[in-house]
Amino acid sequence: MAGFLKLLWKYRNYIVIVLTPLLLLPLPLVIQTQAAKCGFVIILMALYWCTECLPLAVTALLPVILYPMLGIMQAAEVSIQYLKDSNMLFIGGLLVAMAVEKWNLHTRIALHVLLIVGVKPAPLLIGIMSTTAFLSMWISNSASTAMMLPITSAVLQQLRDTGASTEERDCSVAAAKDGQENQMFEMGDIKESNETEVKAMESSVNMGLSFVTQEECDRSPATEQRRAKSKQKYDNWRKGMSLSVCYAASIGGTATLTGTTPNVILQGQINELFPENGGLINFASFFGFSFPNMVLMLALSWLWLQFMFFGFNLKKSFGCGTKKDRQAYQVIKNQYKNLGRMGFAEACVLVIFTLLVLLWFTRDPGFMPGWATVLFNKDKTYVTDGTVAILMSSLFFCIPSKFPSCSRKSEDEASAEDLSPLLSWDIVHKKMPWNIVLLLGGGFAMAQGSEKSGLSTWLGESLVPLQTIPPFAISILLCLLVAMFTECSSNTATATLFLPILASMATAIKIHPLYVMLPCTFATNLAFMLPVATPPNAIAFSYGNLKVIDMAKAGFILNIIGVITINIAINTWGVAMFQLDTFPSWANVTKTP
Repeated sequence: MAGFLKLLWKYRNYIVIVLTPLLLLPLPLVIQTQAAKCGFVIILMALYWCTECLPLAVTALLPVILYPMLGIMQAAEVSIQYLKDSNMLFIGGLLVAMAVEKWNLHTRIALHVLLIVGVKPAPLLIGIMSTTAFLSMWISNSASTAMMLPITSAVLQQLRDTGASTEERDCSVAAAKDGQENQMFEMGDIKESNETEVKAMESSVNMGLSFVTQEECDRSPATEQRRAKSKQKYDNWRKGMSLSVCYAASIGGTATLTGTTPNVILQGQINELFPENGGLINFASFFGFSFPNMVLMLALSWLWLQFMFFGFNLKKSFGCGTKKDRQAYQVIKNQYKNLGRMGFAEACVLVIFTLLVLLWFTRDPGFMPGWATVLFNKDKTYVTDGTVAILMSSLFFCIPSKFPSCSRKSEDEASAEDLSPLLSWDIVHKKMPWNIVLLLGGGFAMAQGSEKSGLSTWLGESLVPLQTIPPFAISILLCLLVAMFTECSSNTATATLFLPILASMATAIKIHPLYVMLPCTFATNLAFMLPVATPPNAIAFSYGNLKVIDMAKAGFILNIIGVITINIAINTWGVAMFQLDTFPSWANVTKTP
């Protein structure tokens, strides 16, 4: 029996691939409607995504096969869903992140911030979390985690080494002092001794004392206890710092539209399902809502991690720096010096990155006409955030990585490296997560099929009884459900699966679609409890000598904090920004065939 179960487990993916569609087949055969056929496809994709029996991107391509075969949509209609404006925004943002990583601009920013905050436990934790969150707003969560963990580890190791040497020195001094006092007491009784003999005795006793007292100091129970306590303290610090990095990366990604994939999915689904929304979600409006929420959540997460791993001794956490603090600070300073001066390529990347952010913020700020509205979007929305992202990221392929020299050189002397651009396509080809691009497209195709088949209408009508529940309660319950679901599923797959359903529900019960879609999008990033939940969690788990129980205890409270802060945000400044207390006219009718 055990052998049979082991065989089943070995071939579990293939069994799920074959049995799942067979078990679901009665649905389209018995209920022969377009909605039932579409439901068959969506349930199949959901189960494949949850079990990961197929790669996520391959599952996302199932609508290309099944929608035409089941008569839901034509192949051309399905295929066009896989490269929309939201995909262009995602690709442009990733190109910028690749350039930032290639020229080490993110490391310079991180080290500079750590030099400002210092190495005392509480400020250091604040500095690490804020730096990681800021970087994660622009580059991938995994990249910011992988970059910050070695820096954090080096600082902690220096603090630990310096602390150990200081304790040993203090112990030796104390032991030597006690020995000297005993020796002087004994020598006071030898008054008849020759002065020369006394000096010789003193010299020999001192030499022996320095050796004996050091050995005794090393073996004393008090020293062993002190060392064990110090080891436990630094192990806790290491766990806390490692968790702070991966959690801050996930939290920071929620602040910008391109910070994490579910944010892009939200914008794409809103534009796909409610085309008359007037560009409600753009970079500026999303940042205006999500950045304060990110700061609030980051602050509460810092308080929890500080309490759990460092304690709240204000003198030790915020007090003046000791010698070991200064030596650890020197480690950061040396790493920063090793970067050297900012080169031409790094400066160009910084300028392009800054311009991109400014253009995003000023394209359509909401409280005044943006540059795109004045120049291009007078009649229709011709220029979007995706247009800006592709424009600025294209400059990386047009600008050389070294400043052009006016001196004459032969062709042999001019190296190919001098002529290389800031970003090459080889790097893009290696690092671009094309699977996520397909996953985004699969979500849009799934939503479009749901609309075409009438499944979204049927689902919305089935959820009408939820009108009796207060909207804030619905939001909290949905956030908890999504946060629990995303612990064992990709946040991208979770957002792709839930957002179209939430849109149908909101339309049916006559509440603003963003009132449930926005908090649930944030909730897809609340995967803090398990090492396998997100790549940053896995990286930190392998780096910080963590146990699953450590991550589960810290992450459970952070999940609760996240759900609370999201719902505070949506019911306060979210209502003011998006008029979430009304049911908008553009949500009355979703996109029709």
